[in-house]
Amino acid sequence: MGYTIEVQDHNFEQEVLEKSYQKPVIVDFFATWCGPCHMLSPILEKIASEYDCVVAKLNTEENPYISQAFKVEAIPDVKIIAEGRIIDGFVGVLPEPEIRQLLAKCGIKSDLEDSLNQIQQQITAGDAATASEMLASLLSTYPDNRRVALTAAKFYLAADQMTKADDLISSIQADEREFYAEAQAVKALIKLKLESSLPAENDLDKAFAKAASLTVAGNYGEALPLFLDIIMEDKKYKDEAPRKAMISIFNLLGDTHPLTKEYRRKLTTALY
Repeated sequence: MGYTIEVQDHNFEQEVLEKSYQKPVIVDFFATWCGPCHMLSPILEKIASEYDCVVAKLNTEENPYISQAFKVEAIPDVKIIAEGRIIDGFVGVLPEPEIRQLLAKCGIKSDLEDSLNQIQQQITAGDAATASEMLASLLSTYPDNRRVALTAAKFYLAADQMTKADDLISSIQADEREFYAEAQAVKALIKLKLESSLPAENDLDKAFAKAASLTVAGNYGEALPLFLDIIMEDKKYKDEAPRKAMISIFNLLGDTHPLTKEYRRKLTTALY
């Protein structure tokens, strides 16, 4: 995990150039009157909390020497420095995903991403106890991070801790475009989990319960054809629950996933 620091002309060499030999430094050239600077600042602070880097903020109005030395003409101006030299950067405000892609290109690692990958490895290996401990630690370290909340919610859902899962995603709002669809999909999974435990009265109920269980377990490739079969049999079954379940799976997988592309096409054919 990195940190954010304010730097000036007099300590720039020590706090930025020298430190860049230990870990990369992202220099944010800003001004207090600059609206886009205020938009970028929280994104970079979030980056500092997740990545093995330093975010150094330099006010261009108060520190003209360094600003001139780095030929800063428009702000915000971001320069990524490693081993005493500029390796990349950008001017203006980039969306957070693009900044993350840029950091990956620069070889700057996300401690949070590494931890999430390790948790997934523990889950895949069947070590739920270790995964649970690691998630609890991440939730404590990153209490407001939506990716952590969603990962933990899915884990608790699979462990039948549905109230805990729902609590984690309840505060994710519609204006949080990067996370809202996935949060709603997890809510749908919680509903599926509850419905799959209801007594089956006929063959469609049994098929739906099986598809719901497979979905909650993450076996989307097996669940999708079962939901599709139910739709082919009865489009209005359980107030279109199979169709809604398929849409939730698409939201979890993303638009570019092969299963989404395949079964979205099949769903459209089945409905119309």
